[in-house]
Amino acid sequence: MTYLPRVAAATEAEWPDLAVELDRWEETGRTAQLWWRDDDAVAATPQLDGLLSLAGDVPVALAVIPADAQASLAHALEPFPQVAVLHHGWCHANHAANYPGAGKKNEYPAERHPVAVADELDEGRQRLRSLFGRRALPVFVPPWNRFADRFLPLLAEAGLTTLSQQAPRKTPLPDGIAALDIHLDVIDWHGDCGFIGTGPALGRLLAELRERRESGDETAIGILTHHRIMDRATEDFLAQLLLWTGGLPSTRWLGADELLAAR
Repeated sequence: MTYLPRVAAATEAEWPDLAVELDRWEETGRTAQLWWRDDDAVAATPQLDGLLSLAGDVPVALAVIPADAQASLAHALEPFPQVAVLHHGWCHANHAANYPGAGKKNEYPAERHPVAVADELDEGRQRLRSLFGRRALPVFVPPWNRFADRFLPLLAEAGLTTLSQQAPRKTPLPDGIAALDIHLDVIDWHGDCGFIGTGPALGRLLAELRERRESGDETAIGILTHHRIMDRATEDFLAQLLLWTGGLPSTRWLGADELLAAR
């Protein structure tokens, strides 16, 4: 069972602030763990090529939409063993729109029938394993980061051992389901869907780093991107982040498979 408390509100920061924080990690002899999740993959595209080129040797976990996944995506990933595939809903449909009062966008609102949900989880898992083999990890990423609690037992029945959403969690997960969450979403969803800005992004990252350094928490910090709508400002930020964190004894980028194996 994993439950992460809320990190204190972040203030804006600059790149030298990150360097100072990582120096403090090095002084303690600890290593800050980072991981990268990118959502909504379905096919080989120029945007995907750009993501893979940007990441280089850094592991990336692609959240793939099973119903729309194409063989071209599997072929495109063949030269990149460091890229994992996660299970991203079924078809990224907003079923909450079918139920008055169901609330915000959600592919798995509580009003849905559990048999329909179980069938989608099962079929999605089988399709991803068929297309991607061992690359397809048993990690479920619900679209819009929403998944009704009543369906949690269905994940294990479909062979899915881990849930990946946006931290912090409001409630703990049941025994048998682990968390592999993201903590920094770099997209301004309430604005123009562009980059949130270097100051806010670094501020959030530093807040997560400080909380772990001070508390001894070993949870990896998850960075979330969406390659299909990634703008130049986001690319520049990520390139800088990789430069500032690469090769340092105080930081390490981990693959989702490594994080699952460690648990």
